[in-house]
Amino acid sequence: MLLLGIDIGTSFIKVSVINAATGKCIHSAQYPETESPIISSQPGWAEQNPDTWWENVRSAILKSHSQKNYDPHDIIAIGIAYQMHGLVCVDRDQQVLRDSIIWCDSRAVDIGHKAFGDIGREKCLRHLLNSPGNFTASKLAWVKQNEPAIYNKIDTVMLPGDFIAMKLTGHISTSISALSEGIFWDFEQYELSKAIFEYFGLSTSVIPEVKDVFSEHGRVIASVATDLSLKEGIPVSYKAGDQLNNAFSLQVMEPGEVAATAGTSGAIYAVSDQLTSDCESRVNSFAHVNHSADQKRIGVLLNINGAGILNRWVKNITGDHSNYRQIDEIAGTVSPGSDGLFILPFGNGAERMLNNKTLDAHIHHINFNIHHTAHIYRAAQEGIVFAFRYGLDIMRANGIHPSVIRASKANMFLSDVFTEAFVNATNTAVELYEGDGSVGAAIGAGLGAGIYKNIPEAFGQVSPIQKLVPQQASLYNGIYENWKKILLKQLNQ
Repeated sequence: MLLLGIDIGTSFIKVSVINAATGKCIHSAQYPETESPIISSQPGWAEQNPDTWWENVRSAILKSHSQKNYDPHDIIAIGIAYQMHGLVCVDRDQQVLRDSIIWCDSRAVDIGHKAFGDIGREKCLRHLLNSPGNFTASKLAWVKQNEPAIYNKIDTVMLPGDFIAMKLTGHISTSISALSEGIFWDFEQYELSKAIFEYFGLSTSVIPEVKDVFSEHGRVIASVATDLSLKEGIPVSYKAGDQLNNAFSLQVMEPGEVAATAGTSGAIYAVSDQLTSDCESRVNSFAHVNHSADQKRIGVLLNINGAGILNRWVKNITGDHSNYRQIDEIAGTVSPGSDGLFILPFGNGAERMLNNKTLDAHIHHINFNIHHTAHIYRAAQEGIVFAFRYGLDIMRANGIHPSVIRASKANMFLSDVFTEAFVNATNTAVELYEGDGSVGAAIGAGLGAGIYKNIPEAFGQVSPIQKLVPQQASLYNGIYENWKKILLKQLNQ
């Protein structure tokens, strides 16, 4: 028995096929070969075409099949992880009405900020656990205000993972977890938020059927099965946002457990059993994959828009044709602190942990006689790490004090420079695991389809491959404090 996991990232689609009995990944593939662009027709806007996601999903699955490491007809269930907070709008024929307004888009910040004040800060934080911010509900309100002709054609709104499940099965569903990340869910009343729908003048009819994360979200239709060499009728049995799925992949399910990821964006994700919120909504709380009315499991998310995207930008802008591993080796020739060169990585839209300010990225203290390419490479990675530290300190102020952070050895955590700086700047041990979001989605599919009875069975053979503990925390703390002074100066301008 095989399980297929699909991870809908911003830069790539990645798929993995795992052996359900052993949990081992048989083959992984990603598509496209070069990173997908973000459409930004105006400053602060960020969109992608959902139909392009679907074409890339098809290409990634067929690319994986082409290696002939398995029989595609042995795949018995599909799981989906996806970039969070994106707005996908379709008409009654399931046709996309406009490009998706994705997670790092900032156009709805003012709409969400006004809603926060008008609905009431205390009410929002008590019922929604968040400010409406620039999340999915505020993005839908923007469409209503600015594109009424499109809005009036909307039959259903969904998140990116819901859209891919729809393309596979013809059925549209969502979950409480997904609704909470869109800021559509009232945690106290355990229902769709009347305050949000009434304030924005939205109809609840646009929300699809609500199902558990681990459940059947439709079955693969005949035409898709033929196209993708899959068996007709296999279920899509798991859907979760990428940060929730990353935490699930690392077995972060219970209060006090913490995960991190550093792809295009970066995140630290902690689980709580309290309906917790930050007074300024700088970190955000969502229903975790195992949240229920009887068992509260709230994922507290620190998100950093400008993470790996900075690393990619630096690679491209320097014209370096080396791969990321070679760039990491070059960065490693420079001492911690990059000889006084500092980079603020906030060049990918409004940052929630900075009170939704669009700060842009900055390079500080360049000395033409000292600094060269290696310094830029290292300063970029350290700048991302220091953004993590800044956000983690906000989480610590909200009562989250991790003794260890779990992460997949993937994306930025493939870099020795980044990982060493992360461990020391946060002064927190890190456990690294094999696997990634697509593998986690495949395991989720197994749970949702009943192949695994419970979490311990699903992850029975998974253990950390490496553990790193702080060795130079004092050194990195001093460097961080200098970086933080620059950040605070920029914030106060």
